[in-house]
Amino acid sequence: MGTVLMEFTHERLEDLCSQVQSVAKQAGNFILSERQAFSSNKIEVKGHNDFVSYVDKGAEKLIVKGLKEVLPIAGFITEEGTEKRDDNPLKWVIDPLDGTTNFIHGMPFFAVSIALLQGKEPILGVVYEINQDEMFTAVKGGGAFMNGSLITVSKAATVKDSLLGTGFPYYDYHLLDEYLELFKHLMQHSHGIRRPGSAATDLAYVACGRFDGFYEYSLSPWDVAAGILLVKEAGGVVSNFDGGDDAIFTKEIIATNQEIYEEFFALLRRFMK
Repeated sequence: MGTVLMEFTHERLEDLCSQVQSVAKQAGNFILSERQAFSSNKIEVKGHNDFVSYVDKGAEKLIVKGLKEVLPIAGFITEEGTEKRDDNPLKWVIDPLDGTTNFIHGMPFFAVSIALLQGKEPILGVVYEINQDEMFTAVKGGGAFMNGSLITVSKAATVKDSLLGTGFPYYDYHLLDEYLELFKHLMQHSHGIRRPGSAATDLAYVACGRFDGFYEYSLSPWDVAAGILLVKEAGGVVSNFDGGDDAIFTKEIIATNQEIYEEFFALLRRFMK
């Protein structure tokens, strides 16, 4: 496929974002409609503690179909592989149901996550937290919003004054001991740690100031691409565990407000590297 180079005006991105919100809401409505009738015999196992169901796949098909209509020239990176066109510099990155384990157990944290990448940079991000009916949106250079209202990261000045989010390792345990040491330290030197079970939701919560910071490893691009843009546009800082800015593809992420990033990064390097 030839290189796709496009210049998006702010107005064009805002129009795309509005259309993507409609696609995300449609997928969210489908997910909720299937929730009551869902049973454990409809679960497929992709790997250790890695689950998928017809709901994930059905939602992804809805999203892919909608996004093809919104921007036909773009490629795709999709969690469930319903569309495999990832060689285009302009591509959609989709997690149709981030928090599948929560969904299948009846827990309330799960979300639709959709990002548009230009190269490796997210220029549009939508996270729809389904149960709370909260639509988090951002376009590059335009700020971050929740249900249409401007959001910003928190103003917590130190880690000890912060509430932090994380995700527990569930199949990749090569940093488990280091992770638990950091976890132990943060338990004793912060306002606490929460684990909702959806990285897209975690990042949206950093963007709107509910969490002061978030960290996790062994993540995939569809888990974080939209949330990264949300945090950045809300005034936050995002990096991988080495301090690099390519957290979408390096499987590690730190996302915090401006004030605690350096302190938190130093702690993570102390315990995890």
